[in-house]
Amino acid sequence: MDRKKSLLLLAAVAAGTTLYNLLKPVKSNIAVVQGFQKEKYLGEWYEIARMDFYWEKNLKNVLATYALNDDSSIQVNNQGYDMAKEKYKQSIGRAKFVRTEEEGALKVSFFGPFYSGYNVVMIDDDYRYALVFGENLDYMWILSRDKTIPDDVKQKYLAYARRSGYAIDKLVWTLQE
Repeated sequence: MDRKKSLLLLAAVAAGTTLYNLLKPVKSNIAVVQGFQKEKYLGEWYEIARMDFYWEKNLKNVLATYALNDDSSIQVNNQGYDMAKEKYKQSIGRAKFVRTEEEGALKVSFFGPFYSGYNVVMIDDDYRYALVFGENLDYMWILSRDKTIPDDVKQKYLAYARRSGYAIDKLVWTLQE
């Protein structure tokens, strides 16, 4: 692809991303975990459920690994097996705290300067289970250090998500083998 076409494509992607972010219903004033402990959050998390979106379509065995970068940001390594294409997918990004490291409000980028909200809204004391909301009602994840989650934790997180406006009937329950 020549330089002119590349620049045109990049400009179209940037314009499309800007328009998309302007038209989406952004949740403001999300109550996030206070007293967040970054070091306890690092490591591997299995995806239990998600609001499905393009990148994760048809994925099973989804695992997110968080590691500290040299600049104190967090490396985000998302991977899973695409059942339709019969191959593994991986995406590596960077997360930064929005305000302070003691708040579970982060922003994540997998594509250059474009960031999305990543808000840890519920987490247990042992950092074994987490409920994460995106910046709008299209993004939500239930995460666990194990491939399953206790039913009482699941019901607590689902009730909170419902009260927060999420259409929990649209959740995809991730197959973890």
